Amino acid sequence: MTTMTKSAAALPLNTILDGDCIEVMNALPEASVDLIFADPPYNLQLRGDLVRPDNSRVDAVDDEWDQFASFKAYDDFTRAWLKAARRLLKPNGAIWVIGSYHNIFRVGAALQDAGFWILNDVVWRKSNPMPNFRGKRFTNAHETMIWAGKDENAKYTFNYEALKALNEGIQMRSDWVLPICTGHERLKDEKGDKAHPTQKPESLLHRVLVGSTNPGDVILDPFFGTGTTGAVAKMLGRDFIGIEREEAYRKVAEKRISKVRKFDKEALETSVSKRAEPRVPFGQLVERGMLRPGEELYSMNGRFKAKVRADGTLIGSDVKGSIHQVGAAYEKAPSCNGWTYWCFKREGKKVPIDILRQQIRAEMNT
Repeated sequence: MTTMTKSAAALPLNTILDGDCIEVMNALPEASVDLIFADPPYNLQLRGDLVRPDNSRVDAVDDEWDQFASFKAYDDFTRAWLKAARRLLKPNGAIWVIGSYHNIFRVGAALQDAGFWILNDVVWRKSNPMPNFRGKRFTNAHETMIWAGKDENAKYTFNYEALKALNEGIQMRSDWVLPICTGHERLKDEKGDKAHPTQKPESLLHRVLVGSTNPGDVILDPFFGTGTTGAVAKMLGRDFIGIEREEAYRKVAEKRISKVRKFDKEALETSVSKRAEPRVPFGQLVERGMLRPGEELYSMNGRFKAKVRADGTLIGSDVKGSIHQVGAAYEKAPSCNGWTYWCFKREGKKVPIDILRQQIRAEMNT
C-alpha cells in the first residue's frame, strides 16, 4: 500500500490519499464509488479539560481537526464534503454517516438538503460506554448512523438475509449493541497512547459492509483515520479508498492494513434472499422429466392433491391453474407459495417440489 497525493487522476483502489477530503474527492472520477462511510469531525465544542472524580484527566477529543469557529462554519464544511461525496457515488450508491448528538442532526439536515434519501437511522448502543464523570447529564451511551441512498429512486444494496443470519435468524433491527474499541483492538502510537481518539470498532464496519455492499464494491472513507474501514473492507473482499490529511494516522493505517488478510472466496459468500435467486418456472420441472404429466402432487398438510399437466399447470377436483393458484384455491386464501405447499412421493416418502427447484438453481449457479 502507498500514500498518494491528492492530484491522483485515476481511481486509486486500496490506497490512502493524502490531503483535504473535499479537494481529493473533487479530483476523483465522478460516479465511481459504490458506498461511502463517513466518520466526520463531531465538533464536540469542548470547553477545558475533562476530569474524573479522582482528578485524573480524561483523554478526550481536543484535536485541531475537531475545532470549528461556529455552527455556520461546521455547516459550510458539512455541505461541501457531502456535495463532493454525492458526485462520487454511482447512481445506486449509498452513504453512511456516523455522529453524536453534537453534530448528527445538523448532518442529517444537510444530507436531505443535498438530495440524499434517508433509508434508516441506526443507533449504535455501546455496551461499554465511557461514564459521565461530572454526573450532570445522562451517560452518553450511543452514537447515531444515518444510512442514505444517493436519491429517492436509487436501488441501493441491502443484504437482508445476510444481516438476518448475523442476528441468529431474526430480522436485524436498527439498534445495534456493540462494544467500543478496547484491549487488543485499540491501536497505540509509539508512546503507548491512543493512536486515534475516536477509533471505531471493526464489528461496526463489519455489519455495515456485510449489510450494504457486495464483494468487489468500492468503499470510500473520506475521514480515514487509522483505517478501520479499509481493514474491514480488505478482509471482506471489497476495495477501499481512504482520505486522511494527518500523516500520523496514515502511517498507523498503512501498517494496520498491510497485516490484514482477505478472507477466501467461499468465506466471503453471504446468505441471499430467495427473491435474488434465479427464477425457475414450475413447467421446467415437467420439461426436464423431473415430474411427469399425470403425476400427482400432494399438499404438505395432506388434505389435497392435484395432477401435473403437460404445460406445467395443475388440475384438481374442481380447480386448475398454476401451483400457486391451485394451492390458494384449495386453502381459500388470497395467495399461496406453491413451491412450499406441494410435494410429491418417492418410495412412499413426501418430497417438497422446492427440492427440485433448488437442484436446477445449483446447476445454474455452477
